[in-house]
Amino acid sequence: MKTVKQGTYFWQGNEACAEGAITAGCRFFAGYPITPASEIAEHMAKRLPQVGGIATQMEDEMASIGAVVGASWAGAKAMTATSGPGFSLMQEFIGYAFMTETPCVIVDVQRAGPSTGQATKSGQGDVMQSRWGTHGDYSAIVISPNSVQEMFTLTIRAFNLAEKYRTPVIVLADGTIAHMREQTIVPPIESIETINRRKPKTEEKAFFGLEEIPPMPTVGEGFNVAVTGSTHNEHGIRFTADPTVHRRLVGRLNNKIKNHVDEIADFESYNIDECQIGIVSYGCTSRAIHEAVENAEKRGIKTGYIRLKTLWPFPESIIKKLAESAEKIIVPEMNLRQMFYEVERTANGLAKIIPLNKIGGGELITPEELLVKVEDGEE
Repeated sequence: MKTVKQGTYFWQGNEACAEGAITAGCRFFAGYPITPASEIAEHMAKRLPQVGGIATQMEDEMASIGAVVGASWAGAKAMTATSGPGFSLMQEFIGYAFMTETPCVIVDVQRAGPSTGQATKSGQGDVMQSRWGTHGDYSAIVISPNSVQEMFTLTIRAFNLAEKYRTPVIVLADGTIAHMREQTIVPPIESIETINRRKPKTEEKAFFGLEEIPPMPTVGEGFNVAVTGSTHNEHGIRFTADPTVHRRLVGRLNNKIKNHVDEIADFESYNIDECQIGIVSYGCTSRAIHEAVENAEKRGIKTGYIRLKTLWPFPESIIKKLAESAEKIIVPEMNLRQMFYEVERTANGLAKIIPLNKIGGGELITPEELLVKVEDGEE
C-alpha cells in the first residue's frame, strides 16, 4: 500500500494523523520521540518510504523543527510531532517559520504539565502556548481535533491552510484523542482537496511582499532567495534599521490571517439562537457535550453549544452570537481557565461565563459533571 485507499479503518488517533499528513502530500517528517506523540513518528517512519518520502529522527526537538523548515524550502510538504516539553523547545524555530512564511505543520499532542508533568496523562494546558508561545507579533492558526476521524481530516486541513496562507499551522491534539482507536472513514482520494503553495513565475523576485500572500520558490530552482528571520524587505534582504519596513512586513504577516478569519475559523454549533445555557468546548473535553446537552434538554433546560475545531484565529463572531442568546456560558477545559478568558473577553458582559476545570491524571470531564454545571449554573 502506498497512499491510503478509500475505506473504513480502525485507527489510533496518531496513526490517523500520520495517514492524513501523507494524504495531504507530506513527504518529510522530522521528530524526536516523546509521549504521547511517538506513534506519529513511528508510523511516518514506516509509511513515508513507501510513498517516496523521508522520515528522520533528529537529536532533539529544535533540530526537528529546523529540519522541517529546511525541507519546506526545499519544496516538500513537511511536518513534525511532539508534546508539551518538546513544543516549548520548538518555539524559537516556530517564530522563525512565521517570520519567513514557511508552510509546515506542527502536531502537539498535549499531556499534563508544566515541565515533564505526567508524561502519560492527557491534558489541555498548551492552548495559550499554541497562540502566544513565540515572541513578537504574529497570528497563529491552531486546529483542535476531537476524534480519530478528525485527526485524519483536520491534519489534511492543516496542510492546506499552511500551503494556502504560507504559514506554520499547529494541530493541537491531546493524549486522549491521540491514543484512542475509532472507526475512521477515508473517502475516495480524488474527492479530498489538497492545496499546494503558489510557485513564482520566472520573472518574479519579490517573495516576501507586494502581495498579501507572495509566491514561494523552491531553493535550487534557479531563484536567488534570501531567507532570514531578521526584518527584511520584499526580496528577503535584511532591513533592520527602518521602522516602516518592519511595520509593513509584520503588519502583512498578521493581516493575511486576520483578513481571512471567516475562511479559517471552523466550528460545530447547536441551538445557539434560542438557548438559556451555552457551552464552548474543544478537543477531548468536547466529547462530553452531546450527552450533557441531550440530558439537559430532557430536564427542560434549553442548551446550545459551540465546539471549536479552530482555536486560533478565535471565532469571535459566533461566540458573540451565543452570548447574545444565552444567559450563561460554560467553558469546560482540562486546564486552569485558558480558553475561558478568551470566551469571557469576547462575550463582553453579554452572558455570565462559568469555568469547569479539571487537571491531573488525565481524567476527562464527564457528561454528568457537565450536566451538574448546566443545572446549577454557578462557579
